[in-house]
Amino acid sequence: MDFQLSEEHRIFKETVAAFAAKEIAPIAEEIDKRDEWPEGLWEKLASLGIMGITVDQEYGGAGADILSASLACEELAKASAAVALSWGAHANLCCNNLNSHASHEQKKKYLPPLCSGEHIGALGLTEPGAGSDAVSIQTTARREGDHYVVNGRKTFITNGPIADTIVLYAKTDKNLGPRGITAFILDTMFPGFSVSRKLEKVGNRGSMTGELVLEDCIIPAENVIGKENGGIAVMMGGLDVERAFFATYALGIAEAAFEASVKYARERVQFGKPIAAFQLIQQKVADMYTLIEASRLMCYKAAVLAERAKGGGKGTEVHKIAASAILFAAEAACRICDEAVQIHGGYGYCLEYPVQRYWRDARLGTIGAGTSEMRRLIVAREIFKI
Repeated sequence: MDFQLSEEHRIFKETVAAFAAKEIAPIAEEIDKRDEWPEGLWEKLASLGIMGITVDQEYGGAGADILSASLACEELAKASAAVALSWGAHANLCCNNLNSHASHEQKKKYLPPLCSGEHIGALGLTEPGAGSDAVSIQTTARREGDHYVVNGRKTFITNGPIADTIVLYAKTDKNLGPRGITAFILDTMFPGFSVSRKLEKVGNRGSMTGELVLEDCIIPAENVIGKENGGIAVMMGGLDVERAFFATYALGIAEAAFEASVKYARERVQFGKPIAAFQLIQQKVADMYTLIEASRLMCYKAAVLAERAKGGGKGTEVHKIAASAILFAAEAACRICDEAVQIHGGYGYCLEYPVQRYWRDARLGTIGAGTSEMRRLIVAREIFKI
């Protein structure tokens, strides 16, 4: 059993870390303050070769594995959670889903501009009345000749206000319940699509989140992913990968908060000595480190298992581990960031220190991509075979 990254993975992780330190970290506070995506950053991410990181090379992607994608997410999140979130929605929720489930012709048409950074991707699933209960979506799609007429609303859609291509879910047969869901490729230039508003968030500012409206939106029949009423397979097929992938988003934030806390504890002097000399501060830092290392092991294992499952590996272990990894890492990140604010004292509550940003950003990890409560249910159901 080897707990070390391969040389290839280690070099890749270091490459992304160097990029993030140079191109993202210096502007992370400005991204958060202005709540705007920096001009030219998508192109820089494309030049790094990670916009289509898990996409097959014949469609313009890097052809890398899930672990590589997870490592990139970790390093981006250390610099800016907002950048990691928007990049992840593009690279994982849109590109990886298309690479895994779309037809050859669909991939040839939509993936190259997504991988080059010319187009931005998103996933259109969540609705005002369908969050954790995703299969209860109310957006409808009605077949009319060679196209579908789609009506409904989507909300909390990362990259929604700026996306060019969206993997969209709609009900094509309400009588079939979850088995009446169909997945589509939505070009946001199709008639009937609009963005109703950009949502203001407490954290991950700079990552655009929006509400989408489909009013008699026309989607060609050739843009169905898989088969009509077969969308549930597409939806469920990507969930383990999504959980494994975004677990390292939480890990990256936790690492940033930890490093900032260690630095501050060494520099901050009280009662004539650095606060790092006080045992209660040492206890906090030791607990933070332990949570990070435990999270890392779970995250990397989940990524490896998710990659194996792509090749046909079945069973409940990947479901349990992926859900457990994001559950543990997200809650650990919240605790670590809370302690980071505490270690910084009054300065931790002021905007001049980045730990307050980590604190705000980490909270999304227990809500987005499935709540902690739903993750616990998934693990329990896999254990009891419910």
